Amino acid sequence: MTSNVAINNSYGAALLVAAAGLFTIDVTVLRFLSPDVPFSQIIFFRSVCQLVIVTLWIGCTRPSLFHSTFWLKLVVRGITSLVCWWLYYASFLTLDLALASTLTFTTSLFVVTMAPFVMGERIGMVRCLTTVLGFVGVIIASNVNSLNMEKGMLFGLGSAFMAAILIFQNRLLARTEHTATIMFWIGLVASAGTMPMALAGWTNLTLTDALLLLTAGTFATIGMLLTVEAYRFGEVSALAAFPYARILFALTIGYFLFAEVASMRELSGAAIIIACGLLANRSRRSIGS
Repeated sequence: MTSNVAINNSYGAALLVAAAGLFTIDVTVLRFLSPDVPFSQIIFFRSVCQLVIVTLWIGCTRPSLFHSTFWLKLVVRGITSLVCWWLYYASFLTLDLALASTLTFTTSLFVVTMAPFVMGERIGMVRCLTTVLGFVGVIIASNVNSLNMEKGMLFGLGSAFMAAILIFQNRLLARTEHTATIMFWIGLVASAGTMPMALAGWTNLTLTDALLLLTAGTFATIGMLLTVEAYRFGEVSALAAFPYARILFALTIGYFLFAEVASMRELSGAAIIIACGLLANRSRRSIGS
């Protein structure tokens, strides 16, 4: 469904860094919301923003992309995204920015773990050790000292696990569906799925809160579009390191805006996760992003 384009890794890298910045701004903006805003409204606005932006994009370019004969697969993909978003935003509203950002990169580790069962791929001893070491990094970064893990950590790991499932779904859908079609159905399903809860607990928003929600949802959607575009122009292996710029953004914003200072354990765990994530990215080039 995608046309052949010339490889331009520099352009792809620039898009990924920009996307990392937008994703960081997205979750940062939400921290300034009034505590009275229900969580269901946050997810609802995120979903609606994507739906509106992608609808305008398709409507102005190729209206035929609204339709698909594989609509049931797209609905399942949308439900998976909704669960992933729910856990993702819950982790960022619970944990420090740097730690929550670090947990998003365990997706690559989950992909390597699941690949033999989902795709029938064989993994060697190096991949196994890399994956195990990566999860050791999670334990170090999270300061876990017992079998109990705080709720925010579970949200973050759950989000990363669902994101890994999304990667496999994307591989199947990319064979028949345009990116715009997939993103439209995600927005549609997520909006419909969150609407009942959002309406049930609806709170009249102040102008400031409404603008914050719209800003966060817009930045997140544009970040997704830039990420897709980046991998259309750049090679997965060449771009593997650039999404980790998000951790640097999170550390900086967390320190200057929220006085969050990462501990040595968090930094050490993040370094292990990043190293293992890069190796995992190299080992799953065929799976896609």
